[in-house]
Amino acid sequence: MLKKWEKEIGVRYWMVKQEPGEYSWEDFVRDGGTAWTGVRNYQARKYLAEMACGDRVLFYHSVVGKAVVGEAEVVREAYSDVTAGGGDWVCVDLKPVRAMRRPVQLSEMRGEAELKDLLLLKQSRLSVLPLREGEYRKILFMGGVGV
Repeated sequence: MLKKWEKEIGVRYWMVKQEPGEYSWEDFVRDGGTAWTGVRNYQARKYLAEMACGDRVLFYHSVVGKAVVGEAEVVREAYSDVTAGGGDWVCVDLKPVRAMRRPVQLSEMRGEAELKDLLLLKQSRLSVLPLREGEYRKILFMGGVGV
């Protein structure tokens, strides 16, 4: 059975969160992509395992800035996270697609009726989370990049 944020066919939409002091959007762009490692939450691990090549991802700066700053794409599906030192933790590879023309602040997202069910607003500590297509498109629009 499909989850409410999944589509039967095609691209799915996600958000990943990272503290810019640890690994920023600028670092990600400079590197040309990265393995999204270090996720140690069981729910977030489940979401990483569901990601497929071609899925779209919003890059969110957490703690400092609290804003969506860019868009990325999944280019390698879940595989063993070597930074885990054991266990069945996974990572995916992401590559940058484009920066937002302007960051979309958390406070702005809270004020949008179309984003009232955004998982970011309900489970703010989750580092990887699914988005509905409409939520994804709304955030891109707010960031000045449309779709």
